[in-house]
Amino acid sequence: MRSTIERGATGSVILWGPAGCGKTSLAQIIAKYAGAHLEARSAVTCGVKDIREIAQAARVRSIPTLLFLDEIHHFSRTQQDALLEFVEDGTLTLIGATTENPTFSLANPLLSRCRVLVLRSLDDEDIRTLVRRAAEAEEISLSQEAEDLVVRWANGDARVAMNGIEYAAQLALPHNAIGAELVAQAMNRPLTRYDAKGDQHYDVISAFIKSVRGSDVDAALHYLARMIRSGEEPRFIARRIVILASEDIGNANPMGLVVAMAAFHAVERIGMPESRIILAQATVFLAASPKSNSSYLAIESALSDLDRVPAPRVPDHLRDPNTKRWEDRGISEQKPQGTYKYPHDFGGWVEQDYLPPGAGLSLPYYVPVPHGYEQKLKAFLDSLGAGENK
Repeated sequence: MRSTIERGATGSVILWGPAGCGKTSLAQIIAKYAGAHLEARSAVTCGVKDIREIAQAARVRSIPTLLFLDEIHHFSRTQQDALLEFVEDGTLTLIGATTENPTFSLANPLLSRCRVLVLRSLDDEDIRTLVRRAAEAEEISLSQEAEDLVVRWANGDARVAMNGIEYAAQLALPHNAIGAELVAQAMNRPLTRYDAKGDQHYDVISAFIKSVRGSDVDAALHYLARMIRSGEEPRFIARRIVILASEDIGNANPMGLVVAMAAFHAVERIGMPESRIILAQATVFLAASPKSNSSYLAIESALSDLDRVPAPRVPDHLRDPNTKRWEDRGISEQKPQGTYKYPHDFGGWVEQDYLPPGAGLSLPYYVPVPHGYEQKLKAFLDSLGAGENK
């Protein structure tokens, strides 16, 4: 994609990614390499009248016009239809930015004329590089502890990191030295120190996860409180809760993942300090739930098999019946070996082979634990003879 951008040949694109991952900066880079005039608007405040005025000006401009439309998912279908006209005839090249899945938020006619680029959150080292460059450009002296705090509290959001540095620099005037206290003040976080190397950041989250896994509710709440008091990014905690809900609780209590995801979305929308209650509720529920890592072990075993043996051919009776595979193989008059049996025609289950024969797989992958809801799953599978991998 980089070479396409450098050639100025990206065309219309939708940039889909989390806040602070560089969507606006990337749009500016694309416009620069395309030699285009950049019109930047927010879909929250931009209407059909504005789009038509931009298109009218673009028609008399000697260079291409690139319209950067932030939060494009806020555009109604009527507004998208009005925009589509100018994208189709080449009057405007569109770069839309969104934090929501464009498949659901954008109309198909507009989406079909754009390439969707999926952007990921910046990792800690990306943020650290940005912070150091900003400090160097502004001739700011940033202590190691202050830098670590900005990186951790930014949580992958470059905008949060840059705003924190900028405000801390203003607070430091007339001096150009920024310590941890100024960063905490600038980013509105309490300064309860982790050690200089940040080891406690990882130690505490590790202790938190292991306490939940070990069903020690009080210990889990203790480490949660330490993270909250230290100003740990609540979305970071919520993400780890979602992961452990599947990895350590799994189907022993399927509601664990539902509660964890609800907590994650609530934390994103509510913010601190109220999010501490949401995180505590999810922590208590997961710590007090029966535990199972069967799903985790099952997928790891299945993936390991694919690394060990070539992927076997899908049995003929399970393949897509709408393809032209039989004609392509020159056996259009023949029927595939075996006929797929529709389980609902047999009361919900019928014995038939689903795995490729003779594949040499390390079965069974899924071994349910004998407690929690997985005990019910095990009983059901045992009643079908699922242990024989039918």
